[in-house]
Amino acid sequence: MIIGVPKEIKVREDRVAIAPQGVKFLCKDGHKVLIEKSAGISSGFLDEEYIKEGALICDSPEDVYSKSDIILKVKEPQPSEYKLLKKNQVLFTYLHLAVEKALTRELINKKITSIAYETIQTADGRLPLLIPMSEVAGKMSIQIAANLLENRNNGAGILLGGIAGVPAGKVLIVGAGNVGINAAKIATGMGANVSIVDIDIDKLRIIDDMFGSKVKTYVSTEANLKELVKDTDVLIGAVLIPGYKAPCIITEEMVKSMHKGSVIVDVSIDQGGIVETMDRITTHDNPVFEKYGVLHYSVANIPGSVARTSTIALTNENIKYVRELATDGMIEALKKDKALAKGVNTFNGKLTNKGVAEALNLEFTELPSLIGF
Repeated sequence: MIIGVPKEIKVREDRVAIAPQGVKFLCKDGHKVLIEKSAGISSGFLDEEYIKEGALICDSPEDVYSKSDIILKVKEPQPSEYKLLKKNQVLFTYLHLAVEKALTRELINKKITSIAYETIQTADGRLPLLIPMSEVAGKMSIQIAANLLENRNNGAGILLGGIAGVPAGKVLIVGAGNVGINAAKIATGMGANVSIVDIDIDKLRIIDDMFGSKVKTYVSTEANLKELVKDTDVLIGAVLIPGYKAPCIITEEMVKSMHKGSVIVDVSIDQGGIVETMDRITTHDNPVFEKYGVLHYSVANIPGSVARTSTIALTNENIKYVRELATDGMIEALKKDKALAKGVNTFNGKLTNKGVAEALNLEFTELPSLIGF
């Protein structure tokens, strides 16, 4: 099998889909790996490191796409890459199709088998390829917010951890999943006053067990949110429903109630965002906009700014599934590994993810009916 790894072209996306150690495994399995020239540079991996592990270096993305059976990426193909996708190719990457109708139609029309990292789900509900990036994004969300609170960034001039005689800043985390937990770790470590809301009482119990009195927990109701939002310095959006568009939880009126210079970092923006006033996706080059005096940070690829850490973490998780696809063949791999099969969003011209179909108002087809399991 030929696995192709193009260089990422999304704005300031510095990750690469596989580290050299992952290439080593694939080449030992007898597969061919094509890496676009300089694809790993921003993650700290030289072409020579990939060559040493058995990869071949291609001069252009056209070479990678045209010669590969499986395209291994980090982020969804950008419009300029659509034409490079070959009919019946396998695409393995973060897709977030619930907010990508044009790309979804392209994948359907070209009969691409698209497997989304973020919808691969094990029997116990874990999202193994989303977890490491959620950890990174959760931790970074607090670093980002702490920086934005500084006066030079038009923030409220609040030191998140406070000092003796001066209260700590208040952080409200909406969602008690992996992003929320990791945001809480950094926020409590800084000494901030932290609260978490979620609809799932069991998740809140986990937070209580982990953090004790360092984190206050609340059931996510409109009344609780109204009270908490208006008094917070930092709001972190951390809600995920795998495959589905994120629900709008924080209303425009709630944002209006926040004080001038407060900060919202919506990690859920890659699935549409949970904040009504987050009406655009921003980039690392221009990450913040202001609305009602509140700083809005809505970058959809937060982990891309710590590319080496993120690339190694991604490789640790995705290599298992790449090896299955390459060694067993796509159909057999999907039949053997039900978690991998849940990652399939499009197959042979059909949309096979229910959440995406509902979000985009497109026809849904169950994958088992297409591959016979």
